[in-house]
Amino acid sequence: MGKVSPVSTKYIIYNDITIEGLVDRPDVIGAIFGQTEGFLGQDLELRELQRSGKVGRIEVKLDTINGKSSGQIIIPCSLDKAETAIIAAALETIERIGPCNSKVKVEKIEDVRVSKREFVIARAKELLMNLQENVLPDSQEITEEVSQAVRMLEIVEWGRERLPAGPAIDESEEIIVVEGRADVLNLLKNGFKNTIAINGTSIPESIKELCRQKTVTAFVDGDRGGDIILKELLESTEIDYITKAPPGKEVEELTKKEMHIALRARIAAEQFKFEISGAKRPQQIQAENFRRVNNNIREARENKEQYPPRPQQQQQPVEKKSKDNFKEMLDDLVGTRGAYVLDKDYNILGKVPITELETTLKNVKNAFAVVFDGSITKEIAKSAEANNLNFVVATSSKIRPNETKVTILTQRDL
Repeated sequence: MGKVSPVSTKYIIYNDITIEGLVDRPDVIGAIFGQTEGFLGQDLELRELQRSGKVGRIEVKLDTINGKSSGQIIIPCSLDKAETAIIAAALETIERIGPCNSKVKVEKIEDVRVSKREFVIARAKELLMNLQENVLPDSQEITEEVSQAVRMLEIVEWGRERLPAGPAIDESEEIIVVEGRADVLNLLKNGFKNTIAINGTSIPESIKELCRQKTVTAFVDGDRGGDIILKELLESTEIDYITKAPPGKEVEELTKKEMHIALRARIAAEQFKFEISGAKRPQQIQAENFRRVNNNIREARENKEQYPPRPQQQQQPVEKKSKDNFKEMLDDLVGTRGAYVLDKDYNILGKVPITELETTLKNVKNAFAVVFDGSITKEIAKSAEANNLNFVVATSSKIRPNETKVTILTQRDL
């Protein structure tokens, strides 16, 4: 008898069979041929189809339990879809096998080509992925690879300890001190070339010398390791400003936007020490600083919409020299959350955290003006008015100019 080649098989018919008695495999095959003979016409005669190779070898699997037989009949064929369905339906007409009653039920007709298509799709995906990763890099990948190589060339080895640093570390007046080489690379990638890494928790001697010569911002990871390095830096050298990556993140992971937000949210080292002494955790200080920067941005936008510039005739005249003094002091305070109290000659009588500003104004005599990093509130305006101040200068204001007798100036006015 003929046999269907696995290459040409299109469908496989799966049948469940139940027999009320004990039979052998030849009995089942004999019943299949005998009871379908002449039933479907000459073109669909099973024996002829098998001889021509359109129907393959019939597989019969039987199990015997409690004197009854049951199992499966599997028939491969290369007929078309309709002819295969007819053959399958004809098998369900078999009612007796040998001397026993039986029942045949078609379980399913499987399209072999579906599994082949699934294999082709899975294999094609695998080949395409391999092609994209290893064979044909796109233009973006090429650009990134070249840029990375250029950044690697920009890193210099600085000092006796050969510390990784940006190429502008010597000529820059302000520098950023980070933890490791990967941090320097990420900052270089985003345009910061005045960076240097300490490479560990112990502070190198050359870093200590450098910090005494330049304005330094310590930029560390938002984890406990970053806290330890900050402590070492504060104890062993001179740091001007401090900032941290968001909690749980490292500097080497930050995007350009996150870097700029963190650097804008930096605080003076003295303020950091003051707040640490108040039992605040460094992560809490950093989180508050991030919120402050975002609030200042939002407040500036709101004030611009709510309080349009005052007509010139309603403003108290302010000399250009006064404005220049106020602007210089306000720029110096940005990021510190501190306040300067001034006399009439613009001498600084003292610097305090803005949380203590109202109390300080009550106790300071001869105060002429106050400049602080924050937003002017009704409470601060009332306190300034009660203490006969002439000017209140801040980054933004939550009140209208006509709500107080004190002259209010913001960054926008300066």
